Amino acid sequence: MSRHEAGLTDRERAAAVRLVGLDVDGVMTDGGLYLGATRGGERIEVKRFDITDGLGIHLLQQSGIEVAIVTRRSSEAVRLRAEELGIRECHQNASPSKLPVLESIARKLGVGLEAVAFIGDDLADLPVLRRVGFPIAVANAVPEVRAAARWVSTRPGGFGAVRELAEFLLRARGEWVTAVERYTGREEA
Repeated sequence: MSRHEAGLTDRERAAAVRLVGLDVDGVMTDGGLYLGATRGGERIEVKRFDITDGLGIHLLQQSGIEVAIVTRRSSEAVRLRAEELGIRECHQNASPSKLPVLESIARKLGVGLEAVAFIGDDLADLPVLRRVGFPIAVANAVPEVRAAARWVSTRPGGFGAVRELAEFLLRARGEWVTAVERYTGREEA
């Protein structure tokens, strides 16, 4: 099934998603870079991540949806955040194109690109967004990315856009209530 096939609604595309690919800067973060150095001259880079995005990622994973990070910029902060969230597929320095990296992850997981969602914000994300089954843009994405997206979050990158996506995907699958109940420990056995 091609993403270009007529007749599929955004909810139907969302319900078919088995892998969510995430850009980092401008999607998982607000896009700001906080740079510094220790007294010894060691470079330090700090990034701000939204805590609600982390919960959204956790809910996706608990519902059987794989999550991968594919970013062109390498950062120890990203590695730490991926580790904290249990994201096994964390690919940094995906240069010059993120697409071959995401295609490789999908093949490894046995997922066709029609069952892949990717959320981006800037021009480097366009090749991926043009190929996946459910391309997504954050609210503050550049116009070209918004135009390539099937769905655009209402929240900007770094401020809950990933959480909003997680809720949309799980609602489309009819699994939101179950995911919330599982998380809060209220799921009936």
